[in-house]
Amino acid sequence: MSAAGRVCVVGSANLDLVASTPRLPAPGETVLGTDYAEHAGGKGLNQAVAAARAGAATTFVGAVGADDAGRFLLDQLAAAAIHAVVARSERPTGRAVITVDAAGENSIVVVVGANAEVRVAALPAVDVLLTQLEVPLDTVATALELARTSGIRTVLNPAPAAALPTDLLEMIDVLVPNEHELEVIGSPDALIAAGVGAVVTTVGAAGVRVVTHDRQWHVPPFAVRPVDTTGAGDAFCGALAARLAAGDPLDVAVRAAAAAGALATTRRGAVPSMPTASEIAALLAC
Repeated sequence: MSAAGRVCVVGSANLDLVASTPRLPAPGETVLGTDYAEHAGGKGLNQAVAAARAGAATTFVGAVGADDAGRFLLDQLAAAAIHAVVARSERPTGRAVITVDAAGENSIVVVVGANAEVRVAALPAVDVLLTQLEVPLDTVATALELARTSGIRTVLNPAPAAALPTDLLEMIDVLVPNEHELEVIGSPDALIAAGVGAVVTTVGAAGVRVVTHDRQWHVPPFAVRPVDTTGAGDAFCGALAARLAAGDPLDVAVRAAAAAGALATTRRGAVPSMPTASEIAALLAC
C-alpha cells in the first residue's frame, strides 16, 4: 500500500448498547438475550477509527454530551490517536440500541442526542473529507462546500438513507450507499447524471458494485466467517477514505475497503472490529 494520507471525518458519535440474541425479535416479541456489551460507536466515530487504523492521519469533528458516555467516547478517540474537534452539548450523548443475532445480522435504533448539534466552520488541511447523514443535513452540506472550495476530495455515506438535493449531489466525489439506501436516493446512473463522481454500492455477501461516468465493475467478496455485521459498512468507508487519501486509484481503494469490511464482520462490536492496515494488507494478499 502507498503512504499515509490525511482524512477528516465529520459525523456522529454514539455509545452502542449491544444485545446478542439467537434471532432478531419480530414486532411485539420478546427474545431472551445471550450477551450484552457497550462500545464506542456512531457512524462518524466508527469511520474515523477505521480510517486511522487503515493508516490515515485522522481528524474527527462531532459533538457529545457532558456525561459519562461523552467522556468515554473522547477517551476512545484519544486511544485511536485521532485528533478530536468535539463540541460538548447539553443534550445527552447519542445512543445506538443494537440487537445482533446468531448469524451476525443486526437491527439498530439510533437516538441522535448531541449529534443534532454537530457544526463545522472550517476543515483542517486534509486530502479527503468523509461524512454521513447521522448529523444535520445542513452541516453535511457546509462540510462538502468547504471541502470543494479547498480542493479536498469528498466521500459521503448516505446513512441513514434520505433523499439528497441536486446541489449536494454535485459536491460528492464518491457516494457509498448500501443497496437499501440506493432504493431511497436513486439509481447509480441517475446519481452520476446528477453530478456524483462515483457510486460505490456495498451489497453484503455479493461484494461491491462501482459505477463512474465511463466505467462500471464488480468487486467480489472476501471469504470470511462473519460473527457480527455491525460496523462493517463503516470499516469499508473509513478504509476507502484512507486509501483514497493515500493516493490509491478508486479500484485499488475499493478492494482494500472491501477487505476491511469483511474483516470487521469477524469480530463483535463496531469500533473493536475495525481492522488495521497490516490486517487489510494480509487479506488482500491471500
